[in-house]
Amino acid sequence: KHLLSPLDFSVEELDNLMDIAKDIEANPEKYAHACEGKKLATLFYEPSTRTRLSHEAAMINLGGSVLGFSSADSSSASKGESAADTIRVISCFADICAMRHPKEGAAMVASQHATIPVINAGDGGHQHPTQTLTDMLTIRSLKGRLDNMTIGLCGDLEFGRTVHSLIHALVRYPGIRFVLISPEELKLPSYIKNDVLDRQNIPYEEVVRLEDALPDLDILYMTRVQKERFFNEEDYVRMKDFYILDNKKMELAKEDNWVVFSMKNISRARVSVPATDLTERFVRGDEARSTEGSGLGLSIAKTLTTLQGGNFELYLDGDLFRVDITFPRVKAKGNAGGTTEESKEKTTSGVS
Repeated sequence: KHLLSPLDFSVEELDNLMDIAKDIEANPEKYAHACEGKKLATLFYEPSTRTRLSHEAAMINLGGSVLGFSSADSSSASKGESAADTIRVISCFADICAMRHPKEGAAMVASQHATIPVINAGDGGHQHPTQTLTDMLTIRSLKGRLDNMTIGLCGDLEFGRTVHSLIHALVRYPGIRFVLISPEELKLPSYIKNDVLDRQNIPYEEVVRLEDALPDLDILYMTRVQKERFFNEEDYVRMKDFYILDNKKMELAKEDNWVVFSMKNISRARVSVPATDLTERFVRGDEARSTEGSGLGLSIAKTLTTLQGGNFELYLDGDLFRVDITFPRVKAKGNAGGTTEESKEKTTSGVS
């Protein structure tokens, strides 16, 4: 069975898959040999870090092995070979294939010529079902459900394939309402509004200002503005910093609101929020431990639980994300077992 869209699984199958993912996370040794002797081919015609490595790590964690390529330039595509011809060959070498391609519909074409299951790991601005599975698992773990929620989708809604896939998946759960937050130039495509939301009578509203949407949201799903989808640099530069989430905006949100974001290739991100708030309200929609075989998306909250009320600022410095952390004055044990005052201390760490 191929996975080209979230709609390839029924709601019952999705729920069952997430239950299995939770069990894998809790009992990894139970599944350590589940794919022993099997091979996963990763065919990535487009740059990727999280998606490609998460598929490969998942297969290895399940006892299988991986082969493939990480760019079109390192495959016979650079010599003119079509995706259809490539998948015919790969079908002789592997048991399953994960494919990322810049053209919409490429995964479907591959599935029509493959003799092995094909996983769509992203096809242009169309679909990204494996990220959707991760996002759904993350949201369910945070809220305990996937129904009866108001979800804000913020940023690049026109080209954001993660948004498109998430909408397709969540409209099948009762009580879902969307708030579509984007500039006019990056609004959700009309075919999704007409063919998915309107056709199924899913309530939604479109707003430009993030501040107008935050008070009503149970989940805020932040997306980046994708430079690779723009035809000219000027439009990208004009749009890339349209939404900056900061402490002042977060004061408008409900106390049980969660922010899900990918931390992927963000041109500029500044967040200044008390660390204790972050441990409770922010989570990465990260694929490093994903539903492809490894469990729940990683939460940055886990890295901040020891801050004890400190403050931090997150920003991009070259190719590194920097986190400036300021600790409050605390009582610390002295050498003789007593306590001494410690002043505020600032530390900076970087992650690639």
